[in-house]
Amino acid sequence: MDRGADWRHKPGMAVPRQVVIIGAGPAGLMAASRLAEAGVAVRIFDRMPAPARKFLMAGRGGLNLTHGEPLDLFLTRYGPAVGRLAPAIRAFPPEALRAFADGLGEPTFTGSSGRVFPKSFKASPLLRAWLRRLGAAGVVLEARHRWTGWDAAGALTFETLHGPVTVRADAVILALGGASWPRLGSDGGWRALLEGQGLAVTPFAPANMGVRIDWSQEMRSRFVGTPVKRIALSCGEARVRGEMVVTGTGLEGGAVYALSRVIRDAFAAGGQAEITVDLRPDLDVAALAARLAAAPAKLSLAERLRKAAGLSPVHASLLREGMAERPGTPEALARLIKGVPLQISGLSGLERAISTAGGLAWAEVEDDFSVRGRPDLFVCGEMLDWEAPTGGYLLQACFATGRAAAEGVLARLKTCKDVSNFAAK
Repeated sequence: MDRGADWRHKPGMAVPRQVVIIGAGPAGLMAASRLAEAGVAVRIFDRMPAPARKFLMAGRGGLNLTHGEPLDLFLTRYGPAVGRLAPAIRAFPPEALRAFADGLGEPTFTGSSGRVFPKSFKASPLLRAWLRRLGAAGVVLEARHRWTGWDAAGALTFETLHGPVTVRADAVILALGGASWPRLGSDGGWRALLEGQGLAVTPFAPANMGVRIDWSQEMRSRFVGTPVKRIALSCGEARVRGEMVVTGTGLEGGAVYALSRVIRDAFAAGGQAEITVDLRPDLDVAALAARLAAAPAKLSLAERLRKAAGLSPVHASLLREGMAERPGTPEALARLIKGVPLQISGLSGLERAISTAGGLAWAEVEDDFSVRGRPDLFVCGEMLDWEAPTGGYLLQACFATGRAAAEGVLARLKTCKDVSNFAAK
């Protein structure tokens, strides 16, 4: 079935502009919002039965939209990709995202950590309001359409429940996501399609992922699911404060995710990595040693850790996991508490990672988010080669690059006199 005919215009009428967006996640929906606002006809295609599945999953524990820290500090969270992402984020910064949510009837607030959430603390009300607005603007959402590439004439091809279809458009925005949590829709299957077009794709790797640690039986039997709060975590020279959660296979949580790139690189370089946990980051070694030395000599190690060092049972168990032998002095025990070594035996896979590293290489992407050599093809969101920690940085960049890709399309459309010469511009 050729759906290009759906958009044909009558002789004598102004040539309409129609844009296809493939991927109905945050980046794709934001691109659709900007294009619809400019009066462009938009159709969104997604292979899942409903849009924004991963966005809804992210909101199950409270939708962290963005972060309230100063923008210059905010941008440092994007590591090596900051130079390519910064213009898009500066053009659509956290304040603009908050205003967008407010315009949908979902005002936001800044938590004590600086993270920004909708007051409803949920993703579903915001998504419903967003989809209603897009529908009212004439945006068409086509579910259960799996993109399979292009045909010989350059039309987009899709597999559907009713067979293959082809679609033609003035411009295409790919917002296909990364490869984490594939059951929610982003499985990275687009990689082969783009590589088949001669485009370079950096291999996928898990980001914001958990780490595997070979726990003792006591740790597995007593503390799985237990949060470890008020700690500092280090890997090499990198150090963050926060909290984490014990799992049956290792550790997950914000502090671990913040170091995921450093941990992953260390593991890739040597086949292993070590992290250290500071169980009392609020005290230095001398102060902690003084407290331990002042404790009654009759106290057992467990009592000493609880009463003198102020460690909870899970903190004390972590200490034992990294203890090769019992420290002989208060100073030695204090140093261990301030730097418990834990050997990482592996990383959680893409199927459980919060986000993806790798993706379409930046060398293939122009400043306006078009693909080099393909002025009718634009890209945005997590399918690009960047990563960021949790805390609102992931969604902010997805929203911002989606809007930037839409702005790129609008700028290109303005330079074209008719549909026939668009791809040549």
